[in-house]
Amino acid sequence: MPTLSHASIFFFFFSLLFPSLHFANSQSFIGINYGQVANNLPPPEATAKLLKSTSIEKVRLYGADPGIIKALANTGIGIVIGAANGDIPALASDPNFAAQWVNSNVIAYYPASKIILITVGNEVMSSTDKNLMSQLLPAMQNVQNVLNAASLGGKIKVSTVHSMAVLTQSDPPSSGAFDPATSDTMRGLLEFQRNTGSPFAINPYPFFAYQSDPRPETLAYCLFQPNSGRVDSGNNIKYMNMFDAQVDAVRSALNAMGFKEVEIVVAETGWPYSGDANEVGPSIENAKAYNGNLIAHLRSMVGTPLMPGKSVDTYIFALYDENLKPGPGSERAFGLFKPDLSMTYDVSLSKSSPTPSTPETPVNPSPNPTASSGWCVPKAGISDAQLQTNLDYACGQGIDCTPIQPGGACFEPNTVASHAAYAMNLLYQSSGKNPWNCDFTQTAMLTSNNPSYNACTFPGS
Repeated sequence: MPTLSHASIFFFFFSLLFPSLHFANSQSFIGINYGQVANNLPPPEATAKLLKSTSIEKVRLYGADPGIIKALANTGIGIVIGAANGDIPALASDPNFAAQWVNSNVIAYYPASKIILITVGNEVMSSTDKNLMSQLLPAMQNVQNVLNAASLGGKIKVSTVHSMAVLTQSDPPSSGAFDPATSDTMRGLLEFQRNTGSPFAINPYPFFAYQSDPRPETLAYCLFQPNSGRVDSGNNIKYMNMFDAQVDAVRSALNAMGFKEVEIVVAETGWPYSGDANEVGPSIENAKAYNGNLIAHLRSMVGTPLMPGKSVDTYIFALYDENLKPGPGSERAFGLFKPDLSMTYDVSLSKSSPTPSTPETPVNPSPNPTASSGWCVPKAGISDAQLQTNLDYACGQGIDCTPIQPGGACFEPNTVASHAAYAMNLLYQSSGKNPWNCDFTQTAMLTSNNPSYNACTFPGS
């Protein structure tokens, strides 16, 4: 299995050199969290307009604010709404309350407002409230019954959101396992989700993993930057970033319990750009690296080692800062956008970025440019980490990387070097075939030798 992980700071360096290669067409797997613990947020209508200008296609609300739900009507943006933990007892015990909740928060706005998922409770299974845990499944079932009665059961899913604390084991990823103390309750939830086709929603935060292990190599691993990787002793897969490792730990736990059919959705993940003086990790540079490289990783469609060839639906935390949130300073500094709708930092989400085109003048051309023909391949001796960076960047630019995904003509040999060579050449061929399009921070070269093999054809002359 190759090291299927992923974009690095090269994404930003290269995009600075080639701003015209930035693109942000809508992608269904990119969502964002819209928290409201603040007193300075822009009007919902302004937020809806902002979202329409980005490639964000889904928004997760923690409640069911009618103003926001209405503002998102007829935008095509998918909406996740939430029932609070405090609503769970009534939803579980009173079908009439469940009907009233669904009628008021869903049916009143659907289908103009594209509600796609209802999350019942947040991180209930990692709480200490055993009574609330026992009421979670009945609450979800009652909400589902109301949706079914309204013929919406197949259109709007019902789930609940978990923290990574639901796993008692997550390292290595292949050992991922749920807490045995709550396994009966979890099994009931998963049976419901398998039967209804709803996703298992999880909140992985490499940021917190870094805070507990603040070494430079851990930071690179968490930020999708070049690093030596970590080998899973259970299956010998090398992981190149913490996000994939955390998501695959959840995949392993689901598989171990017999629920391979249940899909995963990342309900929250993000990195703060500021924090208190004693906090390790928050900075503009780190936040931009994490979120930008995460987006590039999702766009590359390489997936995770245990779920290759697809991108898990991922809701980035967060749309705006929430200035009234308690806790350390970082809790109030996750926003990608400011209340005045300007970007806190740029992670290439704007639709206004032009589609790929050739730069008007060479920028950082190769030292010895050759004729604009042939094929672009990696130089000898380039590390797998750098090749993975090149692979992720190239596939994140909108080229067709399906030939190097499982079942594709160029999937074998299943190595990062082979996959990177194909993707780098395809980006070169698609970007004008100028010498500077085959630079990749001086890790690539032009060749007149056709690298095609067997049924795998490398485009080129």
